Amino acid sequence: MDLRYSFLILDGKLQSVRLLFVEKVSKEMIHQLLDSLLEDGVLNDGEKDSIIEENNTKNNKARALIDAVRRKGDESSRKMIAHIQKKDPTLYSELGLSDVEPAQTDGFFSRIQVSPTKSFSIEKFWRSKQNDPNVYPVTKTSHRNRVALLISNIKFSDARWNRNGAEVDHRNMERQLSNLGYEVVTYRNLTGEGMNKAFIRFAKHPKLSETDSVVVVVMSHGKLGVVLGVNHSDMDCDEFPINNIYTHLGSENCSALLDKPKIIIIQACRGGEGGSGLVSDDVSQPVGEQGWDEDTIPKEKDFICLLSFTPDTVSYRHPYQGSLLIQYFDDQCNSSAKQDHVQELFRKVRQRFQHLTESSILPKHFYFFPGL
Repeated sequence: MDLRYSFLILDGKLQSVRLLFVEKVSKEMIHQLLDSLLEDGVLNDGEKDSIIEENNTKNNKARALIDAVRRKGDESSRKMIAHIQKKDPTLYSELGLSDVEPAQTDGFFSRIQVSPTKSFSIEKFWRSKQNDPNVYPVTKTSHRNRVALLISNIKFSDARWNRNGAEVDHRNMERQLSNLGYEVVTYRNLTGEGMNKAFIRFAKHPKLSETDSVVVVVMSHGKLGVVLGVNHSDMDCDEFPINNIYTHLGSENCSALLDKPKIIIIQACRGGEGGSGLVSDDVSQPVGEQGWDEDTIPKEKDFICLLSFTPDTVSYRHPYQGSLLIQYFDDQCNSSAKQDHVQELFRKVRQRFQHLTESSILPKHFYFFPGL
C-alpha cells in the first residue's frame, strides 16, 4: 500500500472534525484553548490576538483557531486535542477524537500513532530509500551534522521600512529548520556586505564536510535580482546580489558541499501594497515584467530554490502571521516532510501560492527524514 494512504497525521484528524468543532465549541472553551495553546508555545501572542480581534463571531473565532493549529502540524494538533479532552470531555467525545493515541518513540526515529492499525515509521521509510540511486544519501551521522543559515532583516535604518510580522517568519523558520534536524546559524538585520560576509563564514562551517545538505533562508526587502540590506534608502543602495549565494556555496568556493543538496528559500517580494491587513516586502517601482532575472538561476547542479514572486499589485506579509511564502512552507513541512522529497514540498507550496516561482535542478530526490 502507498505510504501516503497508510499514513494519517493528526492535523488531518482536526480537519475532519472542523465543521463539528465550529458548531459545538463554546466561546468560553475557545478562550481556554487559546490560553493553553499560548502557554504551550503552539500559538504566540500575535496569533492569539489576531484570532480574537479579527473575528467577530464565535464561529469565526473557532474556524481561525482550529485552522491555525491544524496548519502547524501533528504535534500542535495533538496538544489541542489533549486540551479538549481535559477541559471538555463531552466535546471531545462528540468530536470523535477518542481514537487518537499519543506519539511513541522508536530509537532515533519518531512514530506517529493515530490508531493501533495506522502508523508511519520514519526509520522504515528511511531504510527503504538507502539504495535508491535517485535519492541523495542520508546517514545518521550526516543527519546529526546538518546545518542551516537563516538571515532575517526586520529593523531598517529608516524605520518606515521595518518589516512588521517578519519576526513571526524568523521564529517559524528557526523552529521548522530545527525540527528538520538542522543546527541553525542565525543573523538579523545585516547590511548587504554583512550578508555577503555571513555566506563566506557559512561556507567554512566545520560541519559542512559531514552534513548531507544545507538549507539557506534569506528574508528581507527585495528588488530584481537582489536582497536589500538594512541601510538601503532612497539615496543609498545597500544590496546583496542573489547570485552571490551560488558563488559562495558552489563547488569552486565550497568543496565540502560538492554533490550535496543546497536548498535556498528567499522571501523578498516584489509588489505594491494591496490586500486587507497585508504589507509588502518590495521597495521598487514596477518596471516591465516582474520576476527574478536570469542571475537568480543557479548555474551549478545540486541547488534548488524557492523564491517569492509577486505582481506589482499584491503583497504577502501579514503583520501578525508573517509572509504567506514562509507560512505555506512551514505548513507543508508539518504535513508532508516525512514522506515527500524537497521538490515535491516546493511543488505543493507553489500550488497554494500562485505567484510563486521555483528553479529546480537537483538531479536526485532529497528527503528531510525529520526525527532521524
